Parts: sequence; structure tokens; C-alpha cells
Amino acid sequence: MKLTTREIAVFAMLGAFMYASKMLMELAPNIHLLGVLTTAYTVVYRKKALYPIYTYVILNGMLCGFATWWIPYLYIWTVLWGAVMLLPKKLPKKLCPIVYMSVCAMHGFLFGTLYAPVQALLFGLNFKGMLAWIAAGLPWDFIHGVSNFFCGVLIVPVISALRLAEKYAGCEQ
Repeated sequence: MKLTTREIAVFAMLGAFMYASKMLMELAPNIHLLGVLTTAYTVVYRKKALYPIYTYVILNGMLCGFATWWIPYLYIWTVLWGAVMLLPKKLPKKLCPIVYMSVCAMHGFLFGTLYAPVQALLFGLNFKGMLAWIAAGLPWDFIHGVSNFFCGVLIVPVISALRLAEKYAGCEQ
């Protein structure tokens, strides 16, 4: 996956945009555009979407602290990326919005469950303790999943904007 200078610059900006969008929406817990952007970047850039995703992850650690909360970020966004990668490249146009919104929502609903194994390891929780940790976070995961679904209406427009920008740059993927 060799990158051009233009791609390095674009992916850096897209990762920084992810971070800025999260910071701007920080007052609303578990409501953000990270799922939208991860999904859109993956549809447009496929494997190379990992560059802006991990730019965001590294920026988040650098600017918010490389603490225990950050460790699951090393894989949690890759789960959404992987789910989107498994979707057919040529979905019928009418299905795209609902499929992308649903995948994005599912990631939000499962966020605490995906987060839990690392928390269990770091804090010495047994399996029951991990399940209790997951159960305690269910209200937040519910908010996360529902907000991801509704924010997901932006996925197709973001995909269209990215594809238009790539076409305009003469480098359509």
C-alpha cells in the first residue's frame, strides 16, 4: 500500500478532521461522527482508510493522553473498518444508506462489549466482572448505537463528497 505525497496529505487531513469532529461534539456523550467517517473512508479508500483512522487514533492519544482508556482504540475502529470491508463493493444504491447506517449503529451498540476484554485484562476482572462492566455500560451503548444510526444519514453524502474530491483531483480510487 504505497502512498503518494497527495495521499499522505489527504489522509492526515481526514484523520485530523475525525479528531476535530470528535472534540467539537464532546459535550454530547457517545454522539459523534467517528462511525460515519470511518464507514465513509472505508467505502471510498478501502484498505488505505486505515491511514486516516489510525491518524485519528494517534492524535487522540497524543492530545488526550495515552492512558488505559486509549488502548482499545488500537483495535475498536478496525472492527468497524473490517465490517465495512466485508460488505459488497457494489451494493444497490437504495440499500446503501440503510446498510451503512445499520453497520454503523451496530458498532455503537457493541462498543462497550468490544471495549470490555481490554478493561477486564487491565483491571483484573474475571468473566463475571467483565459482564457486569458491559451491563453497566448498556445505557451508554444504547445512546451510542442510536446516535450512530441517525448520524449515519451523513455516510452516503460524505462518500459522494470524497469521491467527487478524488475525481476532481484526477485520482479516483
